[in-house]
Amino acid sequence: MQVYLVGGAVRDQLLGRSIKDKDFVVVGATVAEMLNAGFQQVGADFPVFLHPVSREEYALARTERKQGVGYQGFSVHASPDVSLKDDLQRRDLTINAMAIEVISLSNDTPINGEVIDYYGGLTDIENKTLRHVSSAFSEDPLRVLRTARFYSRYYDLGFTIADETLALMRELVRSGELVHLSSERIWQESSRATMQLSPHVYWQQLFEIGALTEYFAPLNQAWNHAHIRETVQTALYFAGQMQLNLSQRWAILMASLNSSLFDLNANDLKPDESKTAAKAINEIGNTAKVPKAQTQFATLFVQQAEKLRVINQLNAAGKIDLIQACSAHKEPEKLSQLLVCSHVLQLAIQHHQMMLALDSFHSISMNDIEKNLKGPAIGEALRQHRIEHLQAHNMPPKLS
Repeated sequence: MQVYLVGGAVRDQLLGRSIKDKDFVVVGATVAEMLNAGFQQVGADFPVFLHPVSREEYALARTERKQGVGYQGFSVHASPDVSLKDDLQRRDLTINAMAIEVISLSNDTPINGEVIDYYGGLTDIENKTLRHVSSAFSEDPLRVLRTARFYSRYYDLGFTIADETLALMRELVRSGELVHLSSERIWQESSRATMQLSPHVYWQQLFEIGALTEYFAPLNQAWNHAHIRETVQTALYFAGQMQLNLSQRWAILMASLNSSLFDLNANDLKPDESKTAAKAINEIGNTAKVPKAQTQFATLFVQQAEKLRVINQLNAAGKIDLIQACSAHKEPEKLSQLLVCSHVLQLAIQHHQMMLALDSFHSISMNDIEKNLKGPAIGEALRQHRIEHLQAHNMPPKLS
């Protein structure tokens, strides 16, 4: 019997990140041997066991064969003759398919610390690449979301998705396999990704490969407008940097559904659009099994966004009405969280405006003005041309 530390613990150790959970693979053992050692089996037909003391997961080495649709359509084969190499081959990404042998079931001290790497995980960590282990990647649609989540998790380290892996993700989306994923798994992956340091990366990646159409159709439609998409991505980036909670991040993402929040040409929000956005938020909530707390908070945010934005201009009646609408008299922290969401969204809108202006600034050079200008006239000509370029090309469009 050989016991190996595998997966995320090995990966994060190599990346210098804290290890939250340890998973182990046991080669050459039977179910009876695991039970006799005091381990508790998880599920009747699945060879995963909980350690009697640490409660960490120990799985018998296994292989899987695709027999049906979705991520559950697999038959599992676990026996003492399944090798570590066979077991690791069924994993999603090379950086998750490495192992370190430990002493025994009762002692997880590494024997020598050597990383066992059959599929190039060490090289991909060095090159900061997310790459599938084998063609079996295409058998599990959940891996589309998992890969996007790992992308958001390690984006700050400079990781990218390998072109061939991205191609497989697109193929899985086109195949329609994602429709067979359970809503619970969709939310599990999406909520975990949304709590990463770079949550915008997950949602942007899914949008780019067409993976939002099944469970997040209203969001996909809203993000077809580049101004909304880019602004919300920036807001999500700020939310990650500021360590906002899940409800706040979800509310900022769902703000995409109310286009009037991003229309700089509008004098105020349109009540009908707030109602439409609230309906879409609930639609996504039902389809993707979003917890009620997140759906309710996001709905409240889009409904009260205008008042939150101009809170300094509200009269006494407006402020009292806002407190009532937000139940701030019972939960004052909720109002604080909503105000932070509003601040982050407005900051993103301002940032997007200034990035457009910066683009116009850099688009104009000495080649764009008259050659015979001298002294201060050069600076004034550059300034005027940049203003005209911004007005003509980069002003945020009117949304309707």
